[in-house]
Amino acid sequence: MRKSCHILGAPIETGASQRGCLMGPASLRTAGLMETLTSLGWDLTDLGDVQIAQQAETPHDNPAVHNLSETRAWIEALEPMAYEAARNSDLPIFMGGDHSMSAGTVPGVARVAAEEGRPLFVLWLDAHPDLHTLATTESGNLHGTPVAYFTGQGECDAYPALSQTVDPAHICFMGIRSVDPAEHARIKDLNMEVHDMRALDETGVLAPLRAFLERVKAANGRLHVSFDVDFLDPGIAPAVGTTVPGGATFREAHLIMETLCDSGLVGSLDLVELNPFLDERGRTAKLLCDLTASLFGRRVLDRMTRSFG
Repeated sequence: MRKSCHILGAPIETGASQRGCLMGPASLRTAGLMETLTSLGWDLTDLGDVQIAQQAETPHDNPAVHNLSETRAWIEALEPMAYEAARNSDLPIFMGGDHSMSAGTVPGVARVAAEEGRPLFVLWLDAHPDLHTLATTESGNLHGTPVAYFTGQGECDAYPALSQTVDPAHICFMGIRSVDPAEHARIKDLNMEVHDMRALDETGVLAPLRAFLERVKAANGRLHVSFDVDFLDPGIAPAVGTTVPGGATFREAHLIMETLCDSGLVGSLDLVELNPFLDERGRTAKLLCDLTASLFGRRVLDRMTRSFG
């Protein structure tokens, strides 16, 4: 039986510091994401792009915060659409747009998990933990706030009220290499699972990923993967406004996606922070399509058992 995938675009750039992320969904479509997944045997439904009306600016006690009204409107628009996509397909893809998108997609998926009586786990593949609240962000760029918001950390009262929060103990950060002091303190206080690039250099990506997947499986959890382009090394993925040297390699990223596919646990996927304006002939968009294909079942060869004598 063919599996289904609903694809939803979220052309958001108001949470980021540079313009261009709004072109992310169109770039992934142009790079052939739909055709690639269809060739792998998936039934694709493109739901198009979410849109919001123009918003009047809302002031905040933290003067650094900007585009608050737009971010709130995106969350309000995305949460119900993510909920419907997760209810009605086997593995929906949410295409950004900057990472503030996940403040809408993750709560929507969390609501589905709650209805199923299952805990939601989140694998956060990113150079940043995005654990700022509206009070602690110094840049005011709200793509740095979604994890604090959907884990219910407070100081995000200007965002919509959550019907479901995600347990901080159910989040696994991989690839982290840029953390602000307030985020560092929150990670320590919450005892969150973090595998920064130093740790991944020491252990490789497979051991910590398999251990996390075992936790998800043991809890009968639903797994959401949030993939930020800056998880990857900028040498292979230049199309991101928040480049941080020393990211995941081509093979590390593919191994993660292939292992996630093998697990059969992934229920939804974010692809965020793709900024085609900063790309080189579409190379980052094409790489994201290839990585997504690995998650959806593409293999170079089926592994065969061979005898040697």
